[in-house]
Amino acid sequence: MFRNQYDTDVTTWSPAGRLFQVEYAMEAVKQGSAAIGLRSKTHVVLACVNKANSELSSHQKKIFKVDDHIGVAIAGLTADGRVLSRYMRSECINYSFTYESPLPVGRLVVQLADKAQVCTQRSWKRPFGVGLLVGGLDESGAHLYYNCPSGNYFEYQAFAIGSRSQAAKTYLERKFESFMGSSRDDLIKDALFAIKETLQGEKLKSSICTVAVLGVGEPFHILDQETVQQVINAHEIVEEEASAEQEAAAAADQDAPSADEAAPADQGIAPMDI
Repeated sequence: MFRNQYDTDVTTWSPAGRLFQVEYAMEAVKQGSAAIGLRSKTHVVLACVNKANSELSSHQKKIFKVDDHIGVAIAGLTADGRVLSRYMRSECINYSFTYESPLPVGRLVVQLADKAQVCTQRSWKRPFGVGLLVGGLDESGAHLYYNCPSGNYFEYQAFAIGSRSQAAKTYLERKFESFMGSSRDDLIKDALFAIKETLQGEKLKSSICTVAVLGVGEPFHILDQETVQQVINAHEIVEEEASAEQEAAAAADQDAPSADEAAPADQGIAPMDI
């Protein structure tokens, strides 16, 4: 089988100016199960799809607690995600021990991006094949960052990564202007709706998704399956009622006579003005 001669290490540039190893790492993020993050002024919600290899196996953990004020959701190689989450946890502990205050989210994200970027400059290393959605809360408010395997990082109001994430992005783009004023429960609802968009018709259940919440006075924690299922059930009932009302309205419109049918037929011929 033909092998690309420019993808043997990360420091070899192709004639077109591309680094294939970095592109492979970014492709690994696209192939991973979907992860979604969104934030308001006071809360951050992270959600992901639990994808198991078979019905007999458990799923890989995709959301990790870094500190009481920071958590991450990953898409891509889970092993790399665990390594980076452990690194972030160590940085938070060291900063807290030295300065007796929580590590600012932006500073941790910069350190994480620097660590990822070094792996794109050393021929004996490889890029981390994982994308991270970092949600945190500090003195400047709630934050949501996306860290790319290339070493880039971006702050978002809401974002989705992983397989079929474009459908979730489309949903979030329609709603993101209302997120800053959203309550905790509304953010969770929107996160679940965005997850549902990535399932392509599959029924949303608490067993195939994980949701974590962080907010003012609420340390980062993962919601239990019963709570998530209650939220799903509550909004499914509302959706069913709304669809039933729409169907009833459509049926009523069909049954109502049209204007032509309702008007009596004119048997005469109108006189012509000459």
